[in-house]
Amino acid sequence: MPTEDRITNLISLMTLDEKVNCLSTNPTIVRLGVKGTGHVEGLHGLAMGLEGNWGRKTPVPTTIFPQSIGMAETWDPDLLQQAGAIEAYETRYMFQSEKYHKGGLVVRAPNADIGRDPRWGRTEECYGEDAFFNGTLAVAYIKGLQGNNPKYWTTAALMKHFLANSNENSRDSSSSDFDERLLREYYSVPFRMGVEQGGSRAYMASYNRVNGTPQTVSPILKNMTVNQWGQNGIICTDGGAYRLLVNAHHYYPTLAEAAAGCIKAGINQFLDTYKPGTMEALQKKLITEADIDANLRGVFRVMIKLGQLDPPEMVPYSNIGSGPEPWLTKKNRDFVRLITQKSIVLLKNQDNLLPLDKTKLKSIAVVGARSAEVLQDWYSGVPPYSVSIPEGIKNKVGTNAVVSHTTNDNLAISMAQSADVVVVCLGNNPTGNLGWKKVDGPTEGREAVDRQSISLDSAQEALIKNIYGVNKHIVLVMVSNFPYAINWEQQNIPAIIHITHCSQEQGSALADAIFGDINPGGRLVQTWPDSLAQLPAMMDYNIRHGRTYMYLKDKPLYPFGFGLSYTTFQYSNLKTSADKIDKNGEVTVSIDVKNTGNRSGDEVVQLYVKHLKSKVERPIMELKGFKRITLNTGEQQTVGIKLPASSLSYWDVAKKAFIVEREPVQLMIGRSSANIIADKTIEIK
Repeated sequence: MPTEDRITNLISLMTLDEKVNCLSTNPTIVRLGVKGTGHVEGLHGLAMGLEGNWGRKTPVPTTIFPQSIGMAETWDPDLLQQAGAIEAYETRYMFQSEKYHKGGLVVRAPNADIGRDPRWGRTEECYGEDAFFNGTLAVAYIKGLQGNNPKYWTTAALMKHFLANSNENSRDSSSSDFDERLLREYYSVPFRMGVEQGGSRAYMASYNRVNGTPQTVSPILKNMTVNQWGQNGIICTDGGAYRLLVNAHHYYPTLAEAAAGCIKAGINQFLDTYKPGTMEALQKKLITEADIDANLRGVFRVMIKLGQLDPPEMVPYSNIGSGPEPWLTKKNRDFVRLITQKSIVLLKNQDNLLPLDKTKLKSIAVVGARSAEVLQDWYSGVPPYSVSIPEGIKNKVGTNAVVSHTTNDNLAISMAQSADVVVVCLGNNPTGNLGWKKVDGPTEGREAVDRQSISLDSAQEALIKNIYGVNKHIVLVMVSNFPYAINWEQQNIPAIIHITHCSQEQGSALADAIFGDINPGGRLVQTWPDSLAQLPAMMDYNIRHGRTYMYLKDKPLYPFGFGLSYTTFQYSNLKTSADKIDKNGEVTVSIDVKNTGNRSGDEVVQLYVKHLKSKVERPIMELKGFKRITLNTGEQQTVGIKLPASSLSYWDVAKKAFIVEREPVQLMIGRSSANIIADKTIEIK
């Protein structure tokens, strides 16, 4: 039968108690033989681990990639789609195997929120500060998680957290305030792309208010995502958000009224103790059984796409769960190493200190607070193994050099005095080091806690300055999921690399980059300010007040899209397929890129636009396309990036629609937002 007829039939067979029970995150109906499936966390690998207790009492290893912000620094959607597919397979395996039978098939990923401020405690979960870029990578991860079968999904991608959720302090009662254009053109963009282009049919409403209304009960849920985008699946609360409507937002006086507000807004799954309030709302006729029926349709649409209501022989993924455990395969190990290599960003390389020549080194000291182990974050699983930075370097140099290691600052200085080169590993602890809602100092952040500072903490700053006093041959490795204002280091330290946490191949991939087996080609996905003075107030959600590369008027420490290479690239011959296009048209922007150095390497070609005669305020510049390519020495490639005119639109508040203006638009090709190589103006007619 057609899906909608099946759902109508199923709901007609259910009792009221069964319907209310199915508003949980596991819509199982034992009496009717309906096997629902619950949620799992999976931002950068299936989380069956320790930090967030996702594995509960018995954690199970899974393949763990770099943090989301690290995967984003690859600037490679294909890699993210492959990572999503690996995670989806492992999620099915875990759920269906006789050995485990754990977890669920609704994966809470990707995080489509936008990292508009480097103080945000959950920066590591997102893909950066640009709406189009985040949406592009969210689409890729969703496609990986859901697969390409026309009838069934491997897993269901549930995006977090809709919307404008990028402050942790007071998130359960604060309001993110901004105008309608920013709602349409910035904050909702990655979610809209995830629904319309990625095919996600599940998302989580955020804790915060938007313009005074808690998102859990916001009319935006239905008016925008359902009625305009076609989202027709799961809309769930965040953990405990239903009760927060009463005891934090003080939006309703009773839990019954809060339950009614949620259900009327479109919520169909509660991550909370919701049944007493919901039953009371029914008894008081604040909602009807028909309201619940309407909401449950979305839940069962997702269950049907997952094959949960069909015989196993019809579902192509039902045989996943036998055979070797996928997280132990060489294929998965190799892929993690590859995506980690691609995520590494080279921030400085004075006098070509890097790559190091392992045949010419006798001693290497690896020191610093972030050198000891591969740290996991709150939404991590437990990897089957992990390669630390000292292990990766030792494995790389073998018997050619002595590798010494310590996290003791005093010992580090004595080691540095006699070493040929010092690898100093600094940065944050992704769990804050002290537990839930607690962090070890103002530069640390995590879920529920925003950072108060973007500088290195005093101990780490003192360490690198003291080492510099005894040995200037330093490679600084910023192991972090946040930007840092490392101004002194940029001025004085010859080589600086950025890598994020969590990857089980962290040490191997970093050693590959340091010793030149790979050429780092990652790019930053957030602006790294030179100080807090460059940032507006944390709760200022109007990004036009100088936030992100689109509106920043000062020169940052490192710009959005920035990253160096061990080789050089030459750009030439910028062309467009047309000089004029209409509002329904598309132009292809092409440019020749040549590797003019003596190493093969990756270049990320970035397309930005600037509106020259717009009737409304527009950003200084906006990313509208990008492509990562690999070129051998002397090789040249013509890179083409398609630009649809529709991507140049703005939201007309009066017409309640996206409008493409007739105007000249400057197209700019660059190596970063601050390094434009060539430009050309076309007309939108």
